[in-house]
Parts: sequence; C-alpha cells; structure tokens
Amino acid sequence: MGKDVPLRPALPYAHGVSDRIQKIVMRLPDLKSVTEVWDTAERRLDQGDVAFVADLGIALASRYGSSAAQVWQYRSVFDRLLRLLTTASGQEHVEQALRLVSAASPGNRKLLRYAASLLADGQTPKDLAITFTGGSSHAAASDELRACLVHELVLRDVTIAELPAIEAWATSPHWQHHPLAWLPLELSVIEDAPPLPSYSVGGASYAMPYGPQDGPDVALGSVTPLPKVTEATTEKFREAATAALVNWAEESNGRNEAGTYQLAEPVGAASLPGLLAALRLECLSGVGPRRRLALSACRPEHAWRILFAAASTGGAYNNGVYGAYGRLAAWRSLAALSGAFLTAPVGEVERNIQECDWYNFEAATKWFEGVAWDIGLVSVAAGARRIAVLAATDTD
Repeated sequence: MGKDVPLRPALPYAHGVSDRIQKIVMRLPDLKSVTEVWDTAERRLDQGDVAFVADLGIALASRYGSSAAQVWQYRSVFDRLLRLLTTASGQEHVEQALRLVSAASPGNRKLLRYAASLLADGQTPKDLAITFTGGSSHAAASDELRACLVHELVLRDVTIAELPAIEAWATSPHWQHHPLAWLPLELSVIEDAPPLPSYSVGGASYAMPYGPQDGPDVALGSVTPLPKVTEATTEKFREAATAALVNWAEESNGRNEAGTYQLAEPVGAASLPGLLAALRLECLSGVGPRRRLALSACRPEHAWRILFAAASTGGAYNNGVYGAYGRLAAWRSLAALSGAFLTAPVGEVERNIQECDWYNFEAATKWFEGVAWDIGLVSVAAGARRIAVLAATDTD
C-alpha cells in the first residue's frame, strides 16, 4: 500500500481573500461611506491581485445585483471595481473585467454597452483581441459585448482590418442580423471627430456640442410669401427621427418634436425662418419680435456629432446608450431627416444625407429649457421641396 500523504492546508492568503470578501459583502448595506472598500480594491490591484477585484464584484453582484432596488453602496462599489479593471491597461485586466461582466449580469445590455465603452477607452486593441478569441476561460464574452466593442473601437478610429481576430469575428455571417451589423467597420465622412467620453477611475468627461454654430444667423424678418405646405409626418418617421433623443425623454426630463413637410415650391434659406414659424411646431410657439428665431447653416458632420452626443452620452440625468448604439441611433435620426429609406445600405443613406442642406436653429421660447441640452435641426432635401425638423430639450 502506498504511504498516506497528508492533505495540504489551505493557503492563508487565499483563505484571507475569501474571508475579506465575505465581510465586505455582509457589511456593505450598513456603510455610510464606501471609500474604504474602494481603497481596499485599489490596494489589491496595485499589489497585482487583479482577480480579487473581479471576485469582489462577482460576490457583490451575486448578493445584491438582482435586487429590484439595488442599494446605493452596491452600485457605487461595482462601478468602481469595473473601472479599476478597465482603466488599468493589460490583458489580465481585460480578462478579469470580462469575467466580472459575464458573471455579474450576463443579460444586462446596458452594462454590456457600458463595459464595451470602458474597455475601448482604456485598453489597447491588441489586448482586447482576446475578447474575440476566448484565449482563456476568463475571457468569455457575449456576442452583444463583442458587437458593441467592435463599434466602440471604430469610433476611436481603430482600423479593424489590421486586427485579424477582431475582423474575423466582425465579418463572420453568424451575427449579420444584429442591428449593429448595418454600420460600416470604418468611420464615414460625416462621422468626423466623434465626441467620445474619457474615463478615469473616478469619473468621465465628454464634450457637449449643443447649441448653434458660430457664423451668421438668419433672423425672423418681415412676412414673405411662403410655399404651400403639406405635413407628411408619420409615426414611423417620428420614431426614427427621434431615435438619438428618446433616451432624454425616457430616462431624464427631456422632450422632443419631429416633423416632415412637403412644399409646393422650393424654399430658399432666407425664407426658412418664416416657414418654420408658420409650421405650428410646439417648440416654436410664440416666436416673433420678442421671442427670436435664428437659423445658421451647418454641415452634416455637425448634425451627426450633435445627435451622436445626445444618444451616446445622454441628457441631464442619464448616461445615454454609449458609443455603439449611439452611433446607430445618430444614423437612424439623420437617415429619417434626410428622407432616406431606413433599410437602404449605409453608403446610400450617407449620400442622401450629404445631398441635403442642414441648419441649426435656436428659439427663445418657453418650450426650450435653455440650460445646456437644446437641439434644433432642419434638413432641406435636394430640390428644396421637402424639409424635416427635429428639436429636443432637457433640464436638470
């Protein structure tokens, strides 16, 4: 018979990790401040114990993540842990971030979109390739996360064709029915300088490109003969045109208005303010000598940038739908405003957008909150016999 070999006792370090995590999990709802938990996780990360950060997040999600009313301490700590993993560069950090997201809430699409945005901002494309190859058991990622990550990288001007693992997944037929598959794998001409967030462990910063462009305005002047107008707004148009702005209304204090109109005769730029004032839009109710309406020409790139920012980073009280779906929403809104078919290929939609004349407008009416989140866009189709209007406002 072989000699009995005594069992090796559990390593104190491993036992200590488990015990420490359990104590944090049980005490969390009673904490008045979570700074100590943040500091503990950051110290362990600095010591090279990347797995501890993911383990803690998974344990907290298991205990509190499925609650209908999540305690604020959980939301704060989980976000901090995810940011610690995604903002510290390196493949191990990517693996543990993927492990955390996959285990914590695999069906939470908002979390997946957020994680993709964080990863694309904080990690190199080379380190992110493991997301698409599954090089370790820790690197499992859902197709939804991968789809979002592809377009978060595109928005950061990463050349997907130079990344074999990512390109192989992005061009494979199995996900071509996904909504994001409609988008091109490189930035188009109108997607110039996307206003993207910059993340840190403690927060994020991003541009808010709302309001009128610099340049001459065309103010509301004397009454001139206007062409006969027929409203052609449908619910389908309204839904598509406001795609980039719906998050303001659903998750913040926002409201929006959209309409499209056929004109019996072409309209010139000088007549546009008067025509807009005559459309009986709620956002322009009361415009006149004391409540001015001003219009300035803008490029389609500017219109896309405004709509992308509104969709991806949200309004006064929300965070939007992040980059990948923000990109899709901006395209949907511009396509509708330009009169393009929403089922057309992206190249055809882009040509239609570029053939339109675009204008920014502002109005000193009660409808616009006048805080920081005001949008007014007008498109005039080629031939100047169709116009579309989109307005939105939000407040804190």
